[in-house]
Amino acid sequence: MSLSMLAVAAVGVGLVRWKFSGDAPGPVTQAEQDQLYRLRQRLAAAYQVHHGWSFVPAGTDIRASWLRQQLALAGGRPADATDVARSTLGYRLGLLDAQDRYLAGALAHPLLVAAASIDRTRFGIVVDGRAVGNLVLAKPGKPDDGLAVAFLMQQQANLALLALIGAALSALAAGLLAAGFRRPIAALVEGSRRLGKARFDTRVAVTRGDELGELANAFNQLAARLDDGERSRRQWVADTSHELRTPLSVLRAQLEALQDGVRAPTPENLALLLRQVQSLGQLVEDLYALACADAVPLPYAMGTFDAWRVVEDAWRDFAGKFQVHGLHASLTAPDVRAFVRGDADRLRQVLCNLFENALRYTRAGGRVDLLGEVGGSMLRILLDDSAPGVPHELLERLGERFFRVEPSRSRQFGGAGLGLALSRQIVEAHGGQLDFSLSPLGGLRVTLTLPLEH
Repeated sequence: MSLSMLAVAAVGVGLVRWKFSGDAPGPVTQAEQDQLYRLRQRLAAAYQVHHGWSFVPAGTDIRASWLRQQLALAGGRPADATDVARSTLGYRLGLLDAQDRYLAGALAHPLLVAAASIDRTRFGIVVDGRAVGNLVLAKPGKPDDGLAVAFLMQQQANLALLALIGAALSALAAGLLAAGFRRPIAALVEGSRRLGKARFDTRVAVTRGDELGELANAFNQLAARLDDGERSRRQWVADTSHELRTPLSVLRAQLEALQDGVRAPTPENLALLLRQVQSLGQLVEDLYALACADAVPLPYAMGTFDAWRVVEDAWRDFAGKFQVHGLHASLTAPDVRAFVRGDADRLRQVLCNLFENALRYTRAGGRVDLLGEVGGSMLRILLDDSAPGVPHELLERLGERFFRVEPSRSRQFGGAGLGLALSRQIVEAHGGQLDFSLSPLGGLRVTLTLPLEH
């Protein structure tokens, strides 16, 4: 801001210089020379009588007008003559002693001389062959600018005061503006340091509506994401430990029972141990798949294929399982072929996980319906099952890692709550979407949406 104020001042000075600029100042007119000659003679005579400049008034205000009065008297006119008062000569004239010290009249300050391109001419005052002083006349570049130069010389003290006030106000405004910027920036710096120390609950106050306010909002959003990520990481570690502890505890209890002879190593007991090992292995595989998906994208063998044919193949694999569990299953194909671009094996993995969940959590005697629809440029696959359902407030949490709905969809049915999370990542990698809602059959509706290949 200070630089801007200086630039404005420089432009103003440039305009003043341009206004007063012109050809080189011409010589003083003959009439002015005559007036100055008579004034010099009058001042020299007074100097000789008083043996110095003691006759010059002492008051500063009186000195400025006194020289104009002497100019009028030197011309044989009264000090308040109208033609003299209207002339600018007396307002552009100053008196200096031999050492160039100010005595009377008006002198242009060097800064004003530089700013307004004013030329100055000296007329010596000689007494007994010795120079005792000088009359200094300010001359504009254009003859018509004499009045403007006289005005500037009269107001130069006020102009200097205004310049100082303007500089002080600009410095104050710049200081206030800088403080207004420094406070939010300092808060952001301090917040960044706290984030660097893992204080993810750090937030900064948003009190502005400008770019700094937007930056503070972005900082708070980043801190919130980091905070959520840290909570998710802790929950991930806790849930992983819990899920691994359960099958390990069962295995340990069964092995200790076999070791102590409480249980016999019968095929049934060994099968129980094998099921726990398989459950533990599946959990480790799911964890590994999710960890790989977080670190780097899962490998996909992308290609164009008939998505509904993959759906039908996966559905046939589960048809017998649905029948064994006493579930009525129906399949409704879309009216047109649905070609998508993606990995057919990964899509089959998602479908098998969805069918497995429907098989696992639907009560015997219920039903599972699969419907395919093609609308616009999207393929929608709707999987509905009957009771038990999922509470509406928990639908948004489906697909979170380790999340399971209690009590109907609990650990007793198997699974660690990782399948849907992995399925959602696979579907999103195909540009699709996996949504959950209440089913008209009383259970859960899963909507799988995939973009069609054109």
